[in-house]
Formats: sequence, C-alpha cells, structure tokens
Amino acid sequence: MQPGPPGAKHRNRCGGCVEQPKESQAAGSGLAIALGALLDGLPESLIVGLGAKGGQVNVAVVVGFFIANFPQGLSSASGMKQAGRGGFYVLSIWGGIALASGVAAGVGNLTLGGIAPEMQAIIKAFAAGAVLAMLAETMIPEAFEKAQSPIGPITAAGFFAAFLASKTL
Repeated sequence: MQPGPPGAKHRNRCGGCVEQPKESQAAGSGLAIALGALLDGLPESLIVGLGAKGGQVNVAVVVGFFIANFPQGLSSASGMKQAGRGGFYVLSIWGGIALASGVAAGVGNLTLGGIAPEMQAIIKAFAAGAVLAMLAETMIPEAFEKAQSPIGPITAAGFFAAFLASKTL
C-alpha cells in the first residue's frame, strides 16, 4: 500500500528527478505539491493575520512568504500541466489555495490576537518548519536538477534579499 495521498508517490519529482507521472498514469499526480503548499500556506496566513491585529503586519514576513511561495506555485503548476491537467484545473487549484490562505489570514486576525505568546511562537515555528520542509524536500532538489550551476548564487541572493527586507521593511 502506498502511503500519502494518491499520486504522491512522485510528489518530490527530484531525487533522480523522476518526471511527474501523467494524469492517465496516476490520478491526482499534480495535487501533491499543491496540498503541500496548502499545508504550508495556512499557518503562514495565520501568522500574517495574527500580525495584522493592531496594524502590526511585518512586511518582511509577507515578502518572505511571497518569495518562498511564488516558485513553489510555478513548480507545481508546471508539474500539473506536464501531467496533462488543463489550465482551468490548475487555476482552480491555485485559486482555491489563495482563497483558503486568505480565509486563514482572516481567522488569524480575528481569533488569534489574544492568544498567549508561547502559542503564537508554536504557530510561527510550525509555519517556518513547513517552509523549510518544502524547500528541502522539493524546491532545492528540483532547482539543482533543472538549473544546476546558477542555483547556488540565486539561493544565496534570495536569502540575502530576505535578510535585507527584514532589516529595512
């Protein structure tokens, strides 16, 4: 029996960079990264909503989440298209993730503002761990397989940009 959601067998397309199976070969093959993005995006959105309580949105955090999620979404959408999914399907999945993330930000804003700082720290640590897990499991291996030589400097530049954003925004 295969663990995880159907079609997740090759969710991490790299590790030998196995191309994602076509939809006809494995139903739901394009959903695994999208589900990961959803699980990653919900706690991130809770944090954004939590920070918005009292008008204290940390712009650097929002920029960092965007920088992390944009290539993740591109990678997933590309994988879904290669697996034979139509444009409407891909846009629907990502539109749903955006909507769910917006709802999570609203929930964070309306319900989490009064929770203990320790609980806020747990939510933030979970979100940070989700970002790191997605990067380590999927994004970095795929980037090294597909864009070998420039990916190291590009990654370093991304971390530097996040550092600068945290110091200036």
